[in-house]
Amino acid sequence: MAAPLDMSSTTAQPEGVVSGMGGAIEGRSLGRIAWLRLKRDRWSMAGGIVVVLLILAGIASVPLNAFGVLSPDTFHPDLIDATYGRPVGAFGGISWAHPLGVDPSNGRDLLSRILVGSQFSLLIAAGSTLLSVVIGVVLGLIAGFTGGWVDSVISWLMNVFLAFPLLLFAIALSGVVQQSAFGLSGNTLHVAVLIFVIGFFNWPYIGRIVRGQTLSLREREFVDAARSLGARNGYILRHELLPNLLAPILVYTTLLIPTNILFESALSFLGVGLHPPTPSWGGMLSDAVNSGSYSADPEYVLVPGIAIFLTVMAFNLLGDGLRDALDPRAR
Repeated sequence: MAAPLDMSSTTAQPEGVVSGMGGAIEGRSLGRIAWLRLKRDRWSMAGGIVVVLLILAGIASVPLNAFGVLSPDTFHPDLIDATYGRPVGAFGGISWAHPLGVDPSNGRDLLSRILVGSQFSLLIAAGSTLLSVVIGVVLGLIAGFTGGWVDSVISWLMNVFLAFPLLLFAIALSGVVQQSAFGLSGNTLHVAVLIFVIGFFNWPYIGRIVRGQTLSLREREFVDAARSLGARNGYILRHELLPNLLAPILVYTTLLIPTNILFESALSFLGVGLHPPTPSWGGMLSDAVNSGSYSADPEYVLVPGIAIFLTVMAFNLLGDGLRDALDPRAR
């Protein structure tokens, strides 16, 4: 006669864990899988580290400049050779006191000007990107989900904004804006104008991506299931569609920030960005070119140029890594 089965000898497996010959296998969330993929991409991690360091440097430059640790506008005429019109010493006047040298016109510390300029470049790029993302996501969701004449009107607006000469409009608007308007003045006003111009006219790019993704997602089974349970359109947009759009929105945001940094640098280079003596990377390049000092002191061009290059490259590497990590079809 067979012995009865002893139920006390069996142990229940925890939920989400499968027992196998090699031990327990724990399930992974989509976020953890994406993080593991991103960690294996060394170039993306290097770009992410550079981005974090740039953000920390921009934040730290605010109190350092307020307490006088940085001196972006302090003239040092004794560091300029009056005969040749270039910094005293090799490589643009590099020393322990000035690790990146000084500018050949007034002897101002380049490291201080690069750090203070980074906060304005990142602030304008982040603010304009946030404005573009908010407008593009809202209008893209409405156009893709609603369809019909609403989709036609929003798509027509996208085409109009894409055909708009943004650079010429930014130059004209920056020239029209006076020293004070809308309760703002000085560089605060110009920062607000740059954020508005760059952000308001760049939303169609992300709007098209969100609209295309929404057109595909609205036909999925989980949307039909939500409708069958009585969910309203607002609930479906917020709780069903938007969470599934976070990955492309995040990726495109990281790729839009360096584009806006380049655009702000171009406007400052053309003289319609931040007004001197406030330092900006594009303005430093413009000073080097207009003064002709790049032939006698090429470091004055290399320092802001390398800063722009490293920032744009870091954001692009991070954006490419996030795109690969968040792609569910990628291995």
